[in-house]
Amino acid sequence: MRSHDVSIPPFGLPGGLCVPGNPRGLIVFAHGSGSSRFSPRNTAVAEALNERGFATLLFDLLTPQEEQDRSKVFDVGLLAGRLVAAVNWLEGQTRAIASLPVGLFGASTGAAAALTAAARLPDSIAAVVSRGGRPDLAGEALPLVRAPTLLIVGGSDLGVIELNEGALARLRCPRALAIVPGATHLFPEPGAMEAVIEHAGGWFERYLQAPGSVRAAS
Repeated sequence: MRSHDVSIPPFGLPGGLCVPGNPRGLIVFAHGSGSSRFSPRNTAVAEALNERGFATLLFDLLTPQEEQDRSKVFDVGLLAGRLVAAVNWLEGQTRAIASLPVGLFGASTGAAAALTAAARLPDSIAAVVSRGGRPDLAGEALPLVRAPTLLIVGGSDLGVIELNEGALARLRCPRALAIVPGATHLFPEPGAMEAVIEHAGGWFERYLQAPGSVRAAS
């Protein structure tokens, strides 16, 4: 396993790129409002995905100055632009990295940013997973998403379940909603994050395949 500190242009956003031997795909994380690349929940998911053979990139979506502006923290279009910049940067790296199929994993508002970025990069994003997300905030981008999308929601995350169901109905790509029984928004309950990891890992294993390969049957 190789870990690298990276800087995402054009704003020098700091991040961490972790690459296992012979990676099967690369997953870029989008954290939620008030969080960062050090999110313990996203870190736990990333480490589990590393063990499954996926490379991961966790990075800060905003500069320290931008984080002080609450309007930018919730600016889905701006955050999606940062994800697009990160994916474009990855495509300019070594062939071993640039050739990997790319997935997006978004939490909270980061899920809306991930879906918006996927709509902007239909030929570059192979799969999207949302954890406790607000995919509804992606708005008009939802019907444009082509990447297979999994929405994971806690069974006790009242209100957010309905928002995810509404977003699911607007998606036109292969899609699914996974509800973790008894879990609340941050999935702190025993076994809840493990369930998230199983759902996300299974989705990425199914859809993050090299271009031209045959996907598993629906």
